[in-house]
Amino acid sequence: ESKEACTGGGACWVYIKVWFNRFIYGMYPNAEQWRVNATFIIVLGLMGLGYFFPLKYKKYLTFYYVIFLPIISFLLIYYLISGGEFGLSLMVEAGINTIRVYSPIDDLEILDKIDKAGLKIIIGFGYNQNGYYDILSGSFTQYIEKYKNHNSILFWELGNEYNYHPEWFENDISNWYTALNTAAGKIHEIDKSKPVSTAHGEIPDNLAISSLQNIDVWGLNVYRWDDPSTIFSEWKNLSSKPMYLSEAGSDSYMTIDKLGYLKGENQLAQADANSKILNSVFKNSNIVSGVLIFQFIDGLWKAGNPEKQDIGGWAPNSIGVPYDGAPNEEYWGILDIDRNKKKTFEIIKEKFKNN
Repeated sequence: ESKEACTGGGACWVYIKVWFNRFIYGMYPNAEQWRVNATFIIVLGLMGLGYFFPLKYKKYLTFYYVIFLPIISFLLIYYLISGGEFGLSLMVEAGINTIRVYSPIDDLEILDKIDKAGLKIIIGFGYNQNGYYDILSGSFTQYIEKYKNHNSILFWELGNEYNYHPEWFENDISNWYTALNTAAGKIHEIDKSKPVSTAHGEIPDNLAISSLQNIDVWGLNVYRWDDPSTIFSEWKNLSSKPMYLSEAGSDSYMTIDKLGYLKGENQLAQADANSKILNSVFKNSNIVSGVLIFQFIDGLWKAGNPEKQDIGGWAPNSIGVPYDGAPNEEYWGILDIDRNKKKTFEIIKEKFKNN
């Protein structure tokens, strides 16, 4: 629990003991780690099997080790460890058709799998990501040049509710709007077939609207309890451009007892909130083009100890999170941390399939 737990002589075994599971399996879901163990044991057993070949079959050892064993090992890794298209199939089952990512996926194999599953992806670019396809370095254009013709990509998205963070732009949010509008213009020069969007926190003000003429589609991160209806009428009076909800939803943890929902992990509260949010979206489909439910899987890194799920976390303008006004950031998934379906999964599946 503190540095005093380590003696300072040699390895810190207390630290290693606490983090051992993460060292071995990384972020692989705890409930699925049997897949890694089983694959390791099977491959190890197959490697040793050649030692017991009868003498008359020894001549086939080269074929066994050079051809058969690598093929079997690949199939085990692909279908047992990765689960084949594990994750994508659950998205399809839930009726999801679009994935939104906050950082570009620079892996053709993954993009191909997304395309094969019949899904689309919104590729997001950050402002300062230490040069990784970001706006500040200008390297985002390299990604667009590389993948602009990939069938899985729906459109490009710049930034994620940066309007809440003027401190990142010398305390003048117009600096961000200038960089954003310039970046959108560069994308239009490279890729004339896809629109450019931004994920804005809540409804934009007149400065944002007037500054961002190169933005084709507006994404709005909106948390207005369990009914975002008012934002659609506000948008209709503000702009004629298309809009979508780039973030909406609820977490599955109640920090207090409220409205009949008990304190603690409460999947019913999340399911009820998401049901009402989706009802509002579908009812206003003449204005809103779509909604990205935040998020697919619960997390570990947003609050406290990354070794376990913690309550808490912080997000700007989050008092509208149903039903406790508290964004418990590690409980937003429609799947839990072990990739089991939550109650909201079935609700989303029903809503998407019927609409």
